[in-house]
Amino acid sequence: MPFDYRELDPILESRMRVGILALLLNGDSVDFVHMRDRMQATDGNLARHLRRLEEADYVKMEKSFIGRRPCTSYVITDKGREALRNHVKTLGDLII
Repeated sequence: MPFDYRELDPILESRMRVGILALLLNGDSVDFVHMRDRMQATDGNLARHLRRLEEADYVKMEKSFIGRRPCTSYVITDKGREALRNHVKTLGDLII
């Protein structure tokens, strides 16, 4: 059976976005600075990819304060978890 590339999620064509979802996959919230450092990304690049994932409802942003300092954290949504699972399965089906 031929592979239909259209089954791949266009939002997850970016390695950065797949990496962000994988980092969030355990369900814990991850703050922006920690994510930026783990992903070895610039603030602007990471923010752009996170915004795209937010627009797709794959991640949710949470704003809080630690002491008097603002902290922005992100968590994966059920929709994001399912999208990543389907993306990985489709890639796996291609290899098999």
